[in-house]
Amino acid sequence: MVFSSDIGIDLGTASVLVYVKGKGIVLNEPSVVAVDKQTGKILSVGESAQKMLGRTPGNIVAIRPMREGVISDYEMTERMIKEFIRKVMGFRLFKPNVVMCVPSIITEVEERAVIDAGTQAGAKRVFLVEEPLAAAIGAGIDRFAAHVYRDFDRSAGSL
Repeated sequence: MVFSSDIGIDLGTASVLVYVKGKGIVLNEPSVVAVDKQTGKILSVGESAQKMLGRTPGNIVAIRPMREGVISDYEMTERMIKEFIRKVMGFRLFKPNVVMCVPSIITEVEERAVIDAGTQAGAKRVFLVEEPLAAAIGAGIDRFAAHVYRDFDRSAGSL
C-alpha cells in the first residue's frame, strides 16, 4: 500500500536499530530514556539520554528499559518505541506495520508485551521475528534453502 510504511525494529538491551523499507537502517541509538521523576515527562531518548547517564540532577533519571533482550520496564519501552518511530517516520496519517526482533527463548507473556508495546507506540500491526532468523535473513541466507539445514559432517566429526 502506498500510504503505509514498513519498518523493522531490533530492540536490544544496549541499542535499538530501526530499518525502514526502501531506506535501510535509519536509526542506531542506545536503549536509554531520560525521564523527569516528578512529572513523568520524557526529556530525551537514545543518544542524548545516554549522555545524561550519571550526569543528571536528582529529579532526572536515565533508564534502560530493556534487560537481556526483553522488556523490563513496559511503560518506558513503549514510550521509547513511540519516540523512535516518530524520529524516523515524522508525522504520518497512516500507521506503519512493524516487525520486531525478539530473543528465541522469549515467553508468551514477553511476546505479548512486545506486541502491545509496539501497538501502543503507534504501529498498525506488529509482527515478531526471532533474532537468529532475522540475523540469517540479514546475512542473505535463504531460510528455505536445504544447505542451511545440512546434517553435520560425519567425516570431520563436527557439527
